[in-house]
Amino acid sequence: MTATSRATTTVRSGYDRRMATTWEYATIPLLIHNTKAILDQWGADGWELVQVVPGPDGTGLVAYLKRPSGE
Repeated sequence: MTATSRATTTVRSGYDRRMATTWEYATIPLLIHNTKAILDQWGADGWELVQVVPGPDGTGLVAYLKRPSGE
């Protein structure tokens, strides 16, 4: 397969690198007593929650968020 035919196949399949979304990410500590308010505020600013994991100290939580970078 030549480079030209690969590019044509890629575009035909719906993927075009020029239209790919780029993301920016944030990690934030979550306060257990105020989790909903914290996530609601970040969500209002356009951030989407990806995952919540235990913090490095093992007692708190850390939220990972993403949003389109706008580039």
